[in-house]
This record gives sequence, structure tokens and C-alpha cells, in this order.
Amino acid sequence: MEGLMQEEQLYQCSQGGKRFSMHTNLVRHKRTHTGEKRFECPCLDCGKRFSQNSNLVVHQRTHTGEKPYECLHCGKRFRENSSLVVHERTHTGIKPFKCLDCGKSFNRNSRLVIHRRIHTGEKPYECPECGKGFTCYSSLFSHQRTHTGDKPYECPDCGKDFSWKGDMVKHRSTHIEEKSYKCRDCGKCFGQNFYLVKHQRIHMEEKTHKCVDCGKNFRWNYQL
Repeated sequence: MEGLMQEEQLYQCSQGGKRFSMHTNLVRHKRTHTGEKRFECPCLDCGKRFSQNSNLVVHQRTHTGEKPYECLHCGKRFRENSSLVVHERTHTGIKPFKCLDCGKSFNRNSRLVIHRRIHTGEKPYECPECGKGFTCYSSLFSHQRTHTGDKPYECPDCGKDFSWKGDMVKHRSTHIEEKSYKCRDCGKCFGQNFYLVKHQRIHMEEKTHKCVDCGKNFRWNYQL
């Protein structure tokens, strides 16, 4: 009975109130409050420090390239087991994180957090140039290109630069050899219907009715 009581003995954090069954776990947890980082990366050019040795072990794989966790579905490898677990949801379709407001589900908690800002209206990421707010950092990062003029996406076919990937992908369709949208008037082909419609305006403005006597062109037959 006394042994059972010792096993059930809990060690409580004086700052957060969290309880642990082992004293070593409590000691490890306290470092999250003190900020103590005892474990340093031995790589000369790095020197990054961590509060737990397990975090250091994972970090060192960025230097060694080691990826011990392999997906049984596609063979892709990961440095952390947690990353493998999240990745496998792309195969299984499991989405354990559900929005209580609209019922939409997500495979990552971080995506749920960002999604919920649609309901709360929270926009924690503000542009320092114009003050516009965004629900996630990636949206802010993309927006800032409107101020900097940065164009990181280059078309591999012609070298033209674009600020957004979507614009580059749309542009690349003009280079695609197989162009399925064909103009009935002149036979010219296009990769997207958008460009075909734009092109056909040229024919709409053409004067296609020609006088056989003088060669003059007219847009409408009644004018001829």
C-alpha cells in the first residue's frame, strides 16, 4: 500500500501548477519557465542551445541530414516522428482538429488556429508599411511584395519574374506545347480559355466583308 502511494505521488510545478509523476520530468519542465538552455549544439558554426537534450538530438539532424522516420505509404523520410504523424494524415485523410464554429476539420492544429481567426476577426500580423492586418504570417509576407516590388517566382521557360506563384503558373500555360483552346477564326491555340477569349476580340473588331470590285472591307454584310 505504501509503495502504491509512492508511485501515485505527484510533483507539482510551483509556477504553473502542472503535475508530474517523476521528479526528473518536473525539473525538465521548470526550464520552460527559467529559460535555461543547458544543451548546446557542438557544431562550430552553430552553437544553438536547447532546454532539453531530446530537442538538441533532433536539431543535430539538420547538420547530419539524418531522417530516421519513414512513411510506409510513400517512403518519404522525416527528422521527427511528430512530422511523420502529421504527414501520414495526407494518406489517411484523418483531420482530428475540428472548428467548433463551422465544423470544418484540419490535419494540423496550427491550421485550425489560423482558420478560427476568420470567425474571431483576429488579424495579428500587421504590415509596417500600410497597417493592413492579416490572419497568418505567410499572407503578410506575400502582401509586403506590393511595397518592396520583390518578384521571387521566375518562369523557367522565358525568365520573366512574378511576385506571386499563382501568376507565374498562369503565365507558364502560354508556353505549354499542348494548347487545347483553339480559335475557330484563325486556328491559333492557347493554354487557357481566358487568353482565347481575349484573342477573339481581335476578330470581332476585324472587317471581314470585302468588296470584290474595289477591295474595301466592311464589318457587317449589310454595309457591303
